[in-house]
Amino acid sequence: MNFLKVNNIDLAYDSFGNENNEAIILIAGLGTQMIRWSDSFCRLLAAKGFRVIRFDNRDVGCSTHFSHYPTLDFNALATALMSGQRPDIPYTLHDMSKDTIGLLDALSINRAHFVGRSMGGMIAQIIASEYPERVLSLTSIMSSTGNPDLPQTSPEVMAMMTKPAPNPFEDEAGFLAQKLSFSKLIAGTGYPFEEDSYRALILEEIQRDYDPGSVGRQIAAMAVAGDRRPRLATIKVPVLVIHGVDDPLFHPACGKDTASAIPGAELMLVDGMGHDLPHQLYKVIADGIDRTARRN
Repeated sequence: MNFLKVNNIDLAYDSFGNENNEAIILIAGLGTQMIRWSDSFCRLLAAKGFRVIRFDNRDVGCSTHFSHYPTLDFNALATALMSGQRPDIPYTLHDMSKDTIGLLDALSINRAHFVGRSMGGMIAQIIASEYPERVLSLTSIMSSTGNPDLPQTSPEVMAMMTKPAPNPFEDEAGFLAQKLSFSKLIAGTGYPFEEDSYRALILEEIQRDYDPGSVGRQIAAMAVAGDRRPRLATIKVPVLVIHGVDDPLFHPACGKDTASAIPGAELMLVDGMGHDLPHQLYKVIADGIDRTARRN
């Protein structure tokens, strides 16, 4: 793992494959660390002839955290948004997109292929629309456009996602039980839920860093992001939109809306896939990313 000073913060990253190959930048989702892009998935993409770079977004993992900001009040955030006010938040998705572009600058990479999952998909969409000269292709996975008319996440899923978890250093069993329950809730029905693998991943994330407030701060950044469709309509690079038919966090309509908003985008709806990336789908997803990159 390496560190770079980017956009006035420190970003932790690592890299797979030949540094002279075209780069694929993997952007993680809400509150998750770069290791959610597993080593085996990164190596699979690198074997296709790319340099694969994953990194911790600001406020997660080993990158700079914003824990000096007050804990997010979800009710106050919702009230401000409903009244048309701009809530006071520590950063936006546009700041996070600048982080990603800054990472390219620091690594002397002029243009890259961008792949984002969930919130990372939103960041990748912003990059493709705001920094077109830096983008070779875009793959948006289990993400959305910010269209307010799309189906909303169910109250059950939202409640579990925002429910405070026990401190893992005081109640590891309780923390794991809650995180595993949520992971299982948003997983698809087409593939076995591999509890042992998820437990190991969650424990690894805790060992890298634990910051219970970071998810709320990133939710706030997503909440004020607005409707991206007008900007998405300007994207001209090859685009692939991947979405699980079983996704309970972002309804499949969100993936369809993303593909509809971007001229020429390919939509890949995956049966049995929820809001996760089971290893059984690594090949089909990597093949899709590779195919899209080579359309450029």
